[in-house]
Amino acid sequence: MRYARPMPAYAAFLRAVNVGGTGKLAMSELRQLCEAGGLSDVATYIQSGNVVFRSARTEASVKKLLEAALAKKLGKPCGVLLRTAKELRELLEQNPFPDAAANRVLVLFLDEKPAADSLKAIVAPAGEQVRASGRQLFIHFPNGQGQSKLKLPFQKTGTGRNLNTVRKLLAMLDELG
Repeated sequence: MRYARPMPAYAAFLRAVNVGGTGKLAMSELRQLCEAGGLSDVATYIQSGNVVFRSARTEASVKKLLEAALAKKLGKPCGVLLRTAKELRELLEQNPFPDAAANRVLVLFLDEKPAADSLKAIVAPAGEQVRASGRQLFIHFPNGQGQSKLKLPFQKTGTGRNLNTVRKLLAMLDELG
């Protein structure tokens, strides 16, 4: 007897959706867009472009599908960064700021691992700390992100979520099994 292998589950982090009045997209529309693309068990979390789902497609194929559908819907490019439950679990274990409040640590998701010397020129005007780990950066904002003047070379290609959001999305992926 042959058993069907479960489809991989992904968390997608959309870049520049529902932030500062740009890229308006209702989460119900995001769910519909994902389902229309053949993704299953779709669920969204908060209004900042977070969605979990299953797909038999590869990560690269899912990324391409979502970016094309979102560009058509929004009328402009929209970056999508994907992670599996395993990747989210590992990045939470690698958090270089374990004693910091979860809402003061941002994970900036990137498509590729940043170059080793790319963080050298960063100026932290309010004591922010930045650490690279794989395809993401961890940023500790001791005074809160809203007050920070920190400029990162990756802000135009990555998208950030605080640790509370990352933990919630991991829990949602774990529920998918």
